[in-house]
Amino acid sequence: MLKRYMHGREKHFAMVIDNRIVRPFDWGMEFVNENANGEDPRKFYRDYAKKVIANSDEFFFAPNVSDYNLDGDNLTWTSGIETNSIENNTVRAKFFPVAKDKKSAVLVLPHWNARPGTYFDLCKFFNKVGISALRMTLPYHEERMPPELERADYLVAPNVGQTLQSLRQSVVDTRAAIGWLKAQGYEKVGLVGTSIGSCVGFFAFVHDLNIDAAVFNHVSGYVADVVWNGLSTYHVKESLKDKVELDELREYWMPISPMAYMDKLAAMPPRPQRYIYTLYDLTFPLDLSRQMLESIKAHKIKHTKTMIPCGHYTLGEKPWVYIDGYKIISYLRKHLR
Repeated sequence: MLKRYMHGREKHFAMVIDNRIVRPFDWGMEFVNENANGEDPRKFYRDYAKKVIANSDEFFFAPNVSDYNLDGDNLTWTSGIETNSIENNTVRAKFFPVAKDKKSAVLVLPHWNARPGTYFDLCKFFNKVGISALRMTLPYHEERMPPELERADYLVAPNVGQTLQSLRQSVVDTRAAIGWLKAQGYEKVGLVGTSIGSCVGFFAFVHDLNIDAAVFNHVSGYVADVVWNGLSTYHVKESLKDKVELDELREYWMPISPMAYMDKLAAMPPRPQRYIYTLYDLTFPLDLSRQMLESIKAHKIKHTKTMIPCGHYTLGEKPWVYIDGYKIISYLRKHLR
């Protein structure tokens, strides 16, 4: 009965504002290699994925930023990845400092299509326990959204190459934000990401030892499987399904799938990491969350996990949002203070 109720609430919240557009499929090889036109796209992406995973430190690089600008509590800088959208190429973040305390800070990465102001309350709660916070705007969101969009459709799109570029940009921007916090003198820097922000945060965590602790709020091992089976991405699948098979897409998008980096994470020095998943999730389906956690366990990666008996959208509702907030804040406070 609870499962049926939660699934009903999930479907309700997912469709409250259903302005999703079915955009045309495109291979988009120019988004990852401007000289790739004319090649067989399937062979190109198979080869590309292998090269990226083998050289992932170059793919998810830490940019040299020379134009950080803090104006009041608004931080901006030029993204290390240049895209076709002028608006998207300026990264924006809101800073919530704790006065005269440089012991710890946390970077907050929102979910896909997060509205302006979301996670500000979480940042303020971090402040109450003595932790400064920086809430970053993901690519194609809020002020970074180009005028032709109503949703951040270019972040996860039925365009194979653009999605690869967008997730890469998200990670590069995240590493720049972590670098800025470290440059401010914070002794320990943590990270919390939710939904797509969790995925982005995971890639940054695996490639950046400057991140001392992390919480991943909603987890899944494969971006392709989330798009194919998730409630929130039916419009993306609609364009993909007649052009590629799921197994193909999983292979092409392996560079932006956490499962590709389990060996790398296992070989790194252990750091505190918590994985939170929900029992009635239709967006990051439960079997995908459990599959990822089983892989983490199989790789003997020291971690903690937490299951909350709600869904993806209902996690933002009372009382679940308070439980989730406690699980996030208490964990990072323990390991950063």
